[in-house]
Amino acid sequence: MLLAPPFAPVIEPFVSLVGGKRWRERLAEIRDLAAAGPRASQAIRQRHVLELSLEKLRRQPDAPPSVTEALLGDIAREIPSIAADLTPRGRDRLAEQLRIGLSGQNTLIPVFHLIRSAMLQRSRGFDVSFTGLEDETPHDLLLSRDKIEAEVACDVVTAEEGRGVHRGAWFRLADRIDPDLQTWLEAHPGRYLLKMTLPGGLRGGLHETDAGSETLANLHQRIRAMLETKSRQDHDEAIVLRLDPLLLAGAQAEDMGLMSSLRREFGPEAHLSVTTAGGGVFAMAARAGQENEVAIAIRRRLAAIAPVRLTGERPGILSMFVEDTDRLEWRGLRERLELEGEARQFMTNPEARPVVAVTFISRLELFGLGEPDAAPGGELRFRNPGHPAASMAALAPAVMSSV
Repeated sequence: MLLAPPFAPVIEPFVSLVGGKRWRERLAEIRDLAAAGPRASQAIRQRHVLELSLEKLRRQPDAPPSVTEALLGDIAREIPSIAADLTPRGRDRLAEQLRIGLSGQNTLIPVFHLIRSAMLQRSRGFDVSFTGLEDETPHDLLLSRDKIEAEVACDVVTAEEGRGVHRGAWFRLADRIDPDLQTWLEAHPGRYLLKMTLPGGLRGGLHETDAGSETLANLHQRIRAMLETKSRQDHDEAIVLRLDPLLLAGAQAEDMGLMSSLRREFGPEAHLSVTTAGGGVFAMAARAGQENEVAIAIRRRLAAIAPVRLTGERPGILSMFVEDTDRLEWRGLRERLELEGEARQFMTNPEARPVVAVTFISRLELFGLGEPDAAPGGELRFRNPGHPAASMAALAPAVMSSV
């Protein structure tokens, strides 16, 4: 049931479990990170929208919440209730997981995925035990229904593992080069397109300390050198740069027309950026040296965790949160059957022997953003027909394929 005003009393027990001081420090850290360049700043706010949404509920208790805020508030309200039912050691482990989520480059997504998974299974008629917190079992949850039990391992996998060019690194590059492009446009008014192919990739996240900073700095310097020497191209085995006039009919810089035109021209996998100065426009479009392999990276993650997160003593469910995807990519992964294909391929491997089902969700499902971008029913689910428990009626609500 969604929250109703006032919201602050609902959120305060969660903040108390986290620790008021740590909560305030984390919000300050997020605000400092969001003071970076415009693209990275927007990405930081999106990455930490969970924390920011909860703080909004605290600070504006009488304001009508969005659907996302209400859903996150419901989960936040559930966490202290669950903590109260745990043993002291289980409660300490939960608090520690929350503190980890509020440190460094982490987020609260893993804990909220865990709690949402438990809430979802309870709504389906299962009794749910937090054995991972209570007993440090390799799986997180134990489901029981009609004397049948199943283990659930909750995991977060980032789509960045399947990309040659990481989005976080791209945002940092675009912000970093933006002042140079504005200066150059003032001296060379016009419309330009810098096309990049990066066979060597561009890795790293939104933080300056992330891996790949050296590669990013080198690419930045190469682009600056091209501008200074008025070169049209620069290339080696790791980087291919080409500067051309921007010729996209009907694309206007002052609205979303240009970005939409670039997306149509270069496809959903391209990384795009636009800089304007006066009447000048400088667009950048980058691709890795090969197609993204997000679903393949997820399959590899499934194979890696199944033998260590599930005991094999009971049917096992791998509940995967796919992080760092946007609407277009998530919908494409589902509609092109890439997730289904890789999940079913995984189920044919020996590592999948303890797995009765695999489920996938993204931020779109967690945040209640709805169809057609979010998966119907709140998750994408695939049953393993080769598992002996696949046809058990007691497990059907948790394991029956959703497509």
